[in-house]
Amino acid sequence: VQLQASGGGLVQAGGSLRLSCVVYGPIFSIDRMAWYRQVAGEQRELVSEITSGGTINYSDSVKGRFTISRDNAKNTVYLQMNSLKPEDTAVYYCNADVVVPTPGRYEYHYWGQGTLVTVSS
Repeated sequence: VQLQASGGGLVQAGGSLRLSCVVYGPIFSIDRMAWYRQVAGEQRELVSEITSGGTINYSDSVKGRFTISRDNAKNTVYLQMNSLKPEDTAVYYCNADVVVPTPGRYEYHYWGQGTLVTVSS
């Protein structure tokens, strides 16, 4: 199973970006999907998460500006980021809890490779 994130880039403050993360591989189902971000020298922090049942949570710092969604048919999670601020600059990582199609139906936690978002002032 691999997660491939894309959509990062350089944007001016107040602009928008849309991140995508596709889950590839042998998949039985995907439970929780999430986006984290990390600034160099700091801990990785949760930005937003969405469960298979549609429950959504956001960090206080992005609430009202970011929107998470998922397309289960495409095994993809999105993060629409609006009204971006310089403090949103970070490497964004996607994350998914994937149930693999083995007899035990085990669930594993996977990370994508990260995509850099830079917001200039």
